[in-house]
Amino acid sequence: MRKKIIFGFILIIGVFIYARFGISAIEQKKKDELYKQVELFSDSLAIIQSEYVDEPKPKDLIYGALKGMLGSLDPHSQFMDPDTYNELKVDTEGKFGGLGIEITIKDGLLTVVTPIEDTPAWKAGLRAGDRIVKINDDLTRDMSLTDAVKRMRGKVGESVNLSILRESEKKILDFKITRDVIKIKDIKEARILEDGIGYIRLSEFRENTSKDLNIALENLSKQGMSGLVIDLRNNPGGLLDVAVKVAEKFTPKGKMIVYTKGRKPSQNLEFISKENKPILDLPIVILINEGSASGSEIVAGCLQDYKRAIVVGTKSFGKGSVQTVIPLGDGSALRLTTSKYFTPSGKVIHGNGVNPDIVVEEGKIELGQPDKQKIENKENVFEEIDKKEQLKQDKKFEYKSDNQLMRAVDILKALKFYDSKDKAQKQ
Repeated sequence: MRKKIIFGFILIIGVFIYARFGISAIEQKKKDELYKQVELFSDSLAIIQSEYVDEPKPKDLIYGALKGMLGSLDPHSQFMDPDTYNELKVDTEGKFGGLGIEITIKDGLLTVVTPIEDTPAWKAGLRAGDRIVKINDDLTRDMSLTDAVKRMRGKVGESVNLSILRESEKKILDFKITRDVIKIKDIKEARILEDGIGYIRLSEFRENTSKDLNIALENLSKQGMSGLVIDLRNNPGGLLDVAVKVAEKFTPKGKMIVYTKGRKPSQNLEFISKENKPILDLPIVILINEGSASGSEIVAGCLQDYKRAIVVGTKSFGKGSVQTVIPLGDGSALRLTTSKYFTPSGKVIHGNGVNPDIVVEEGKIELGQPDKQKIENKENVFEEIDKKEQLKQDKKFEYKSDNQLMRAVDILKALKFYDSKDKAQKQ
């Protein structure tokens, strides 16, 4: 019996040693492969230094190699030389102007996530999903995000020429846009539409957004708000912690808002609702579109998962990765994607976006159009035109011409009706 026990013990130890050395062998193989590639790089560097027609600067070669390495990973990872890294750290507000667009690289093309409302890009007519194929005279093929931003940013009052490829157009569209100082108002609108239905439009998640939202919600509640539309269309995101705070206002304490997952345990983070105040318990509809990204997708995805809100519109952009900036010894830095965002139910935001519960394409509903035949037969044609212009200036007309918003209002009306009917039956 003792021999069997000893044999069993030796067998277990043998398996343990095999497993340990087996894992080490795998790790060693990976290291050997890496060293081979480093040797290839070193040999190439030596050949370039000795054989190239002009004597190259070592730093230029290394920086170029690092840019290539980071650029091969994904559009958001990049090597930043000291000047670029300093620009990232220094607040340049008031010194530089911009166009007012959020950009990324999608399917290998420089793509507009969204134009920010009331900025030069928005006024010029740029749209979410537009592909920028040329900046001034330079093609954007193989252009990094950093280079693209540098070319579009500059002195206020100077113009930038953009050539745009738009899915709905057969030819390249050219835009000449004048730079301006970009000022963003986080809450663009907060009011009661009709029948106690509140409407709040968030343009971005900035430092004061959570406080401003509290004020807006309190004001609407005082006006008898019984349903709420949160408009996140063309909201490119902003600060993660602020997006979490916004979601907390409608999520019970202790519930997960979003979590991140990477290769290392230190990159796996959970963001839990810590809101102590009573959550706003009323029906909610969230509006999203292709220009809704990052923080917008976190809020929409969270409230959708908990069935706390009905999401209406079109699929969001799908920008949900986390970048970490790692400084290097010479003042340069690596900007590296280290994890991705997941909704509470485990859906990957990055590359997938948030799918609406009810798909409603963007479009305008023409209301209040006078009958052309009647106008032709009337002497008071200018009175009819004046009436039409007054309708356009009327806030009610403005929102009723937005088919996505109108659908959101209809949904909330239906929810309120069935809720009141259910309460009446219980009494």
